[in-house]
Amino acid sequence: MSEQTSDGEKRQQVSISEKVGAWGLKENKMKQKHILVVSQYFYPEQFRVNDLCSQWVKRGYRVTVLTGIPNYPQGKFYPGYGLCKKRRETYNGVEMIRIPLIPRGSHGIGLICNYLSFVVSGFFWQLFTRQNADLVFNYEVSPMTQALVGVWYARKRGIPCFLYVTDLWPDNVAIVTGIRNRAFLGAIGRMVDYIYKNSERIFTSSRSFRRKIIRRGAAKEKVIFWPQYAEDFYRPMDAAEHAMQGEESANGQALAQAEENRARSIQEPMLQQARVQTTAEQKEAFRITFAGNIGYAQGLQVLIHTARRLKEAQALVQFHIVGDGRYKEELIAGVKKAGVEAYFQFTGQRKPQEIPAILAKSDAVLITLDKSEVFAMTIPAKTQSCMACGKPILAAADGEIGQIIKKAGCGFACGAQDAKALAEQILAMSALSGEELEALGRNARRYYEENFDCAMLLDRMDQYIQSVSTERAQEQGPNNRKGS
Repeated sequence: MSEQTSDGEKRQQVSISEKVGAWGLKENKMKQKHILVVSQYFYPEQFRVNDLCSQWVKRGYRVTVLTGIPNYPQGKFYPGYGLCKKRRETYNGVEMIRIPLIPRGSHGIGLICNYLSFVVSGFFWQLFTRQNADLVFNYEVSPMTQALVGVWYARKRGIPCFLYVTDLWPDNVAIVTGIRNRAFLGAIGRMVDYIYKNSERIFTSSRSFRRKIIRRGAAKEKVIFWPQYAEDFYRPMDAAEHAMQGEESANGQALAQAEENRARSIQEPMLQQARVQTTAEQKEAFRITFAGNIGYAQGLQVLIHTARRLKEAQALVQFHIVGDGRYKEELIAGVKKAGVEAYFQFTGQRKPQEIPAILAKSDAVLITLDKSEVFAMTIPAKTQSCMACGKPILAAADGEIGQIIKKAGCGFACGAQDAKALAEQILAMSALSGEELEALGRNARRYYEENFDCAMLLDRMDQYIQSVSTERAQEQGPNNRKGS
């Protein structure tokens, strides 16, 4: 059931093993290695890079993260943060350096200003910083522009630069910004090629990304498929565990209370209608949970049309939408306009640690993406999270997600924005017995352990780090490394 490994990838791994030999984490030199991670987003913003850096610290690395002022996804600075506040912090042993940027706001122009301001601040930072890292790791979720800072720093100091691609540029730019000017996109393409050229290794979160980057001219041997993993707290939970989790989470909602009150005032009419339509004779609704960013890229408008079809079929189904984002208010308005309020429950943004308990109360989890060539090549991070929690999966997305679900035997998948097919699959899954749903969940967890296990992937990354460091040391000799 494991993902098939190509001959090229096998040769790559064998070559690395030969170079690394008997090297292990207990070597003192590796424990002293200093990684500079460049990521425009970091804690308290919720991205997987938070856990990656924490894991590296546990493995003996010194990790410094160059990041911005937290403002995702709301588009405004988090409380307590600002241009002159909390510029240096520590998180799980990770040193954080925050450079100034303009918050992303809620429109395309704000996004562009946000992207460019990080690059400008990063340019001056890398000129004058005294940080002396051994390796740069650019963690790229949009925007790719942030990787320029890491490339400049690495070139100046003559150290290896790694790039991890989870959003494909320039393809993704038109979708994110709405800009389709050819001259502008051409300039973005040249920037991307410059970053690829100056990255010692390029890691991709999907196989499709790897193929696309190689077709763009990057050397095949340096482009490596390295999928995302889910944090340890993403795991199956029984009834007693998620009840306990719910009690703990109830004591930690102060920061989200204002947003939650607003959401509740919007959704209360929906819930009232749902109560009217649900009688004692009816079974409990089949609960489908979507948890994550509620943006335009997620393509959640398909749920409005799907709910209409479910209503026509008189199906007892409820979509539980957990999270926040730029599309949330528009989605809520669309649900009300379509008259399908009874099929939705909206919950505000939750800490990642709370999501497994929420999913445990669900019959199935939902993954959606909008329809585009880029998204068809994308494996969103929630794929691994849902599989790790051992829940049946419903997906409305093109490309690799559907292939993974089919290989794993863990649910149903249809094309992006195909409301008819999604409604049919929901009806089919809701008709399954409890035992059949549990079997789908077990398949999801098994596939996760075989293909996306954290320790396995980090061991592999350790080998890549050591091999490229050995290559650089052999090329440069002992006295050629630049200082700062």
